[in-house]
Formats: sequence, C-alpha cells, structure tokens
Amino acid sequence: MTAHVARKRFGQHFLVDATCVRRIVEAVAPQPDECVVEIGPGLGALTTPLLTRVDRLHVVEIDRDIVAKLRARWPPERLVVHEADALKFDFAALGNRLRLVGNLPYNISTPLLFRVAGLGDRIADAHFMLQKEVVDRMVAMPGSTEYGRLTVMLQYRFAMHKLFEVGPEAFRPPPKVDSAVVLMRPLNPLPQSATDPVLFAQVVTRAFTQRRKTLRNALAGMLEPRQMALLGIDPGARPETLPVAAWVAAANWLSRRDSSSE
Repeated sequence: MTAHVARKRFGQHFLVDATCVRRIVEAVAPQPDECVVEIGPGLGALTTPLLTRVDRLHVVEIDRDIVAKLRARWPPERLVVHEADALKFDFAALGNRLRLVGNLPYNISTPLLFRVAGLGDRIADAHFMLQKEVVDRMVAMPGSTEYGRLTVMLQYRFAMHKLFEVGPEAFRPPPKVDSAVVLMRPLNPLPQSATDPVLFAQVVTRAFTQRRKTLRNALAGMLEPRQMALLGIDPGARPETLPVAAWVAAANWLSRRDSSSE
C-alpha cells in the first residue's frame, strides 16, 4: 500500500511514525468486543495495530483506491470498509458506545468535529489527530485567544484532553503545520443542559461571528444589557471571556422568554 500517492483534494497526510502510532493505540486501549471506528484509515498505519486488539474494526474511507487495497488486504469479517464521505456517513447506524479514532483530514476537521458532536451519547470516546491549532482551540480556556465557537460547542458536550503533539516529520507527505492528538469523552449527564440546542448554537454563533465586539453589541437585538446583567454576564465583556455555563444560561433565558410569549 506504500505506492499510493497522497491526494491533496482529500487532505491526505499519511502517518508513518511508529512511535506515534504506538502511543495512539495505547491511548485508545481498545478491547476485543468494542465497536471501534477509524475515520480515514489511509495506508493502514493505525488500522493494522488496531486489528490486533479488536475482533472487528470499522473504517470509513472516501478514496476508492485505498478502499480497494484495504478490502484486498483484510477479510470483511475482520475489517468492515465503509466507502463514504465521513461528513455524510451515518455513524449512528453502527450502534452505540462507538469508539472513534483517526488521523483526520485537516481540510474537513472542523465540520467533522461538529458532526461528531451531533452524535451525542452514541459514542464512548474519540481519539483524533488534528492540526495543533485546532486542538488548542478545542481545549482552550475562557479569556484565551484560542477560545471561540468551536471551543464552546465542543466543551458543552465533551471533556477534552490534549494528549501529545506531533511534528510534521511523522507524516508522508509532511504537512506545513504541527499536529496534536486529542481525547474527547462525552459528558454524561451534561453539567449544563440547553433547553433548545438549536437556539444555543445560534446564540454562540451570533456572538463569535462578531467576537471583536462587546457582548452588548454582538448580541444586540437578541439579548439586552439589562438581561445580561441579571444573568451575571457583563455586557461590556467580549465573547471569548464567557464560560460554557454562561452561554447555556443565556440561551435558556431566551428559550423561556420565547416560550412565554407564544
């Protein structure tokens, strides 16, 4: 499988560093009967060691040439190859308690993370290799420059831990950025639950679309300064200073207001 040429349109950077592979597999520590799903198996760097630990492995791969090579290399009772775009694939069809793992294509990492967030309690955990900059945003604390919409929406549903960083030399071809491995575990139950998840997402998106503005201006017409103050939110603060709980509180207040006006 080493003859495959990486395709830019799929964002392919194949993991080739054996130490990095070992560290990821040890972090996942899959058990034989677990439902492990690898996103973007590529040349099989993670696939091979994962198959030594599980009875059956699911992989989601969009590149038809790689799909053919994977199917030729392993029998279907051991490796279930789903030829599909991970952004459109129905992960829920594989069952519950899914354990996701993958060296994710960096060109679709953010929308894919939002898709994973939508799986809710379908997954047990996820171990992903991502661009370091994205991982830093995922685990950011309020008040930091990395804290943003992605941070809030993911930290609402997951506890996240940056496990280790990986340099470009671990890949072929090497990317122009550093990478990092992150662990995502669903919060169950949610520490703060949004009454209307769609409205919650709208409030967060609205604010961070204008992140340089104060909350008074970023949420103008949606939440008035007096209402923010009643919720313990400083109208003069900027969006990146608010913890997840404050965003949930704001969205839930709006949900109650909208319900009472019907």
